[in-house]
Amino acid sequence: MSPQAPAPERAIVLAPLGRDSQVALTILQEAGFSGSPASDLGDLCSQLHQGAGMALIAEEALNGLNLAPLLDFLKQQPAWSDLPIVLMTYHGGPDHPPSMRLGAQLGNVSFLERPFHPVALVSLINTAIRGRRRQYEARDRLNDLSDSQQRLQSALTAGRLGEERLRQLNETLEQQVEERTAQITQNEEALRQAQKMEAVGQLTGGIAHDFNNMLTGIIGSLELMRRRIARGRTEDLDNLIDLGVTSANRAAGLTHRLLAFSRRQSLDTQPVQMNRLVVAMDELLQRSLDESIRLHMNLGEELWVAEADPHQLESALLNLVINARDAMPNGGELMVQTRNCHLDAAFTRGQSNLAVGDYVCLSVRDNGCGMPQSVINRAFDPFFTTKPIGQGTGLGLSMIYGFSKQSQGHVAIDSEIGKGTTVSLYLPRFRGELPGQADAPVARARRARSGETVLIVEDDSAVRVLVGEVLRELGYTWMEAADSAGALPILNSPQRIDLLISDVGLPGGMNGRQLAEIGRHLRPGLKVLFITGYAEHAAVRGGFLDPGMQMITKPFAFDLLTAKVREMIEV
Repeated sequence: MSPQAPAPERAIVLAPLGRDSQVALTILQEAGFSGSPASDLGDLCSQLHQGAGMALIAEEALNGLNLAPLLDFLKQQPAWSDLPIVLMTYHGGPDHPPSMRLGAQLGNVSFLERPFHPVALVSLINTAIRGRRRQYEARDRLNDLSDSQQRLQSALTAGRLGEERLRQLNETLEQQVEERTAQITQNEEALRQAQKMEAVGQLTGGIAHDFNNMLTGIIGSLELMRRRIARGRTEDLDNLIDLGVTSANRAAGLTHRLLAFSRRQSLDTQPVQMNRLVVAMDELLQRSLDESIRLHMNLGEELWVAEADPHQLESALLNLVINARDAMPNGGELMVQTRNCHLDAAFTRGQSNLAVGDYVCLSVRDNGCGMPQSVINRAFDPFFTTKPIGQGTGLGLSMIYGFSKQSQGHVAIDSEIGKGTTVSLYLPRFRGELPGQADAPVARARRARSGETVLIVEDDSAVRVLVGEVLRELGYTWMEAADSAGALPILNSPQRIDLLISDVGLPGGMNGRQLAEIGRHLRPGLKVLFITGYAEHAAVRGGFLDPGMQMITKPFAFDLLTAKVREMIEV
């Protein structure tokens, strides 16, 4: 068999109204993708028959038309092919009635709501083309198997092998083809899930950066109001302040869940004694349950040390226990279990980002109502919930899914209607040397010593002002810059700087981590405190922070900020 020509990877754009087609093609070109416009549905189908990596279609281009030519093309695709389609929708996205109808007809569809950001379009195009490449690889492997079978048939027909041997070899080849096809199907399903996670991750990451900046301004303003009220500068508004802070913190919690789902949260990964963590949460878990539910713990002996962010693990356990509670409205038994386990190749095959090896498993089992397979299939989707309106956000399990994947682990659901559900969280075994057990001294926020100076680099003016005011109240001298271009002249001057506080995501092409590198080159030993609402490369702190660097996540309490500043300057 002669080698096939490289598969087409162009994106065909059907958007005949307005400037959508021109804008999309320009974005594609700037991102390094090949694209071609289609004038109407017939032209689209003609180009698809010539070969394509994907199609980008405006919803209105299909409304009211006979879609038979397009649907026939999609139905007649070979077994290895599932053409990715991005459907540009109006407000309402996939929940918009025309979009729902078209999505059900077209199959492998992702939705892009207009007006869209170029990053959102490029993300969807990138994941679609990567999926298409995997389909081409599957086609080539199937063709290789088919060629091998044809060559064997020819040889056997020529009399080289007997009839019985022919039958046996044919059965072996057919079995290999079936197994390979099943594996390709499984891999494609895992790839689709990963593509969906990546697309949502990039979108929520960008939203979270701006959202957390706003939240920092809200919470900081309220806390400063509280301090000034305590000095008698105005009448008592504590109840309104508490309401504002509570509402803002709830919004912050929603943002953190979105980041956890999209695997963009900042993880402080470290060795975790899981049994010790579970026992420490016993009282909190008991308070979260009704009296009709009995909590049992089955903690494994000689349990390995896990590697994870302990705070996110606590949040995951609490979410699982609350979900189990809600599945037993009439009471029941709830079991929290820990155990060592080894995941072999048969288990990890088809699971993205999961390696063969040793893991520590945390399971929560209830004997409640259970879940049908249709619910299990969507349980990790963001905002999907079976709870009544107002009783669940649909982010609990999706947050756990994102946390497990970002931690190089896995989460699985085993459920049976009427018998209950078990959710198992697998986290990697820690292989390094355990740190000492001595507790670190707690730093207290005392007033600054004479001349101590902090440089604040933050693009959001509200955050800069609030951080500066807090430092001023503690007696620090502070300077500010909106980006790295404004900060570099200060770092390169004789001005005293005891600490650099910098956002990770800065405008102008140089991020906070790069600025810190230059600052340390100019001022060896410079202490750096990063503040971040979203930073992809800071998602795992261990690979981001050098000695003398720390990080706090927006929105943060200003007591935490002042404690960190004092701790770092005094070291």
